[in-house]
Amino acid sequence: MSESFTVIAEFAAPAENFDKFLEICRYDSDRSLADEEGCLAFDVLTQQDAPDIIVLHEVYTGRAAFEAHLKTPHFEKFAAALREFGIEERNVRLFTHRHP
Repeated sequence: MSESFTVIAEFAAPAENFDKFLEICRYDSDRSLADEEGCLAFDVLTQQDAPDIIVLHEVYTGRAAFEAHLKTPHFEKFAAALREFGIEERNVRLFTHRHP
């Protein structure tokens, strides 16, 4: 049995670009869930006590499915937005789901 692969990525978005970046994150989530068989979940979260923080919680069937995600057009759009909007990548953590 293979374990699922989870990514938790935190980004800080400047106020002037926050809404635009949030829309790109939502688009990446929607396309990932619709187009990628290996994407099991993709949540876009905002932090209640830090209005500039966006957290992505992504679950894939395995590392290979995540690697495939990084080659999709919607991820390319997301990556371009990071550069264009001056988004700071604060913390990206990778996990293997072990239980249940």
